[in-house]
Amino acid sequence: MRLRIALPHQVLVDEAARKVICEAPNGSFCLLPRHIDFTSALVPGILTWVDEAGAEMFAAVDQGIVVKVGADVRVSVRRAVVDDDLETLNQTVRRQYRTLDENERDARAAAAQLEAGFVRRFLELKERS
Repeated sequence: MRLRIALPHQVLVDEAARKVICEAPNGSFCLLPRHIDFTSALVPGILTWVDEAGAEMFAAVDQGIVVKVGADVRVSVRRAVVDDDLETLNQTVRRQYRTLDENERDARAAAAQLEAGFVRRFLELKERS
C-alpha cells in the first residue's frame, strides 16, 4: 500500500506501508493491502503504520479523515508529527501544544486589547455627540 499523510501546507509522509492503524470516533481499525475501499473520520490520536522494512512508525495526528482507495491510503489532517519512537513523539507533541497554547493566549490578549480600544473609541464618539 502507499500511505500519504497530508497537512494543509505539506505532504508529511509518502511511503509504502504494509498496514496502517487509525483511530475513528467509534474505535481503532487496521487497513491492510486487500482491505475494501474505506473512508472514515479520524479523532486526535496516534496513527501507526508498518513500513516495507517492517519498522513500526507513529504519527500523532489531529482530527481529520482517512480514505483508502485501491492500494492508496490517504490521510488528511490539520496537524501531525511523525517519529519512530513514542517517547520522543510524546515530547515533541507536548512542546508543540505548549507553543500553540502560548500563541492562543497571546492572540486572545491581542483581541481583548482591540475590543477594549474599540469600545473606548465608541464611548468617546458617543460623548462628543
